Amino acid sequence: MATRIRLRRLGAKKAPFYRIVVADSRAPRDGRFIEEIGYFNPISNPEELKVDEEKALKWLSTGAQPSETVKSLLKKSGVWQQYKK
Repeated sequence: MATRIRLRRLGAKKAPFYRIVVADSRAPRDGRFIEEIGYFNPISNPEELKVDEEKALKWLSTGAQPSETVKSLLKKSGVWQQYKK
């Protein structure tokens, strides 16, 4: 099973709120997921980002591929640098 770390959109129209989830690559964007590892709120000022480092590193080490957007968020939170060490 190929796993991806990607965003799951929640929130009202024109007010998005995202959860960072690990899902099967074949599952729909807002469909079934395996585990939630964080959240991202782009509307708040400043942007709110929370990532569970342990879970993220565990999934990255087992081969889960992050989407481009999640990869940039992981870089902002510092998890990506820990993974590359």
